[in-house]
Amino acid sequence: MNSKYLTSFPALLAGLLAILSVFLLTACGSAEPLSAEGETLYVVTTIGQIGDAAKIIGGEHVTVDSLMGPGVDPHLYTASESDVSKLSEADVILYNGLFLEAQMAKVLEQLGERKMAVPVAEKMPADRLLASANFADEHDPHVWFDVELWSIAVEGVRDALINADPVNGADYEANAAAYLGELDELHAYVAEQAGRVPEQQRVLITAHDAFNYFGRAYGFEVLGLQGISTASEASTADVQDLANFIVENEIPAIFVESSVPVRTIEAVQAAVASQGSDVHIGGSLFSDAMGNEGTPEGHYTGMVRHNIDTIVTSLMGG
Repeated sequence: MNSKYLTSFPALLAGLLAILSVFLLTACGSAEPLSAEGETLYVVTTIGQIGDAAKIIGGEHVTVDSLMGPGVDPHLYTASESDVSKLSEADVILYNGLFLEAQMAKVLEQLGERKMAVPVAEKMPADRLLASANFADEHDPHVWFDVELWSIAVEGVRDALINADPVNGADYEANAAAYLGELDELHAYVAEQAGRVPEQQRVLITAHDAFNYFGRAYGFEVLGLQGISTASEASTADVQDLANFIVENEIPAIFVESSVPVRTIEAVQAAVASQGSDVHIGGSLFSDAMGNEGTPEGHYTGMVRHNIDTIVTSLMGG
């Protein structure tokens, strides 16, 4: 397992190893496929984007728990004992992979040896994945910002549910087909809205490099103050370099993220102001986590619509 992030967090690593010990003592064996009528699958996911897909595709046949809620940074998240209990009881575990859940990587690897644990983003063709800007041997894990690419992950969720519960496979197929149709419409909407922004104004500056798939898919230059993982810290030089770019290119707006402390972007805004220029914070984008349950942004489609609407409105001076 790659240990780049773990070695930066010795205390977190110690906690993770302790939790892993609990898992090894309590975990059950491999889950058998559920095929009896009336039984439901217990599905545990890491991020909400995957949990949303599992709920939609699974419908009445599944119960879904997502470990990482609104505002949670998956790069730094460590599994609690209650999380390990949920994971050990799950029939199906769905996670992003590509080292997004960096602090949980060891636990997820161990689970994969004992039961169905599927890294849905790692099912994507390698030639469609972006390299990490920070680490030569890793891919950028933020694949959900290209809606068309994310559809492959949704297909992976569908296939995992069918494999675990073939009795209800026809329902999973039908629900997935309807949801994939919604994602086709969403992809077209994002592309249409992005096209409203003049090409020279399509510059998206955020707290960390979460939007590179978005930039590639919809024609934006993307700059993040921090790297692919929020475990990397922005230096004073990073802040100043980004402020210089904003001033030189007359960027009208920069954006905070719901799962990253706002102070990093506020530091950039202050550095721009020190040069006699002004850049406003165009709004908060959902990057690594979705919004609150019960809101439109608490679903993947609503999250994506919120982001593109916020970006377009702010960059066009709305």
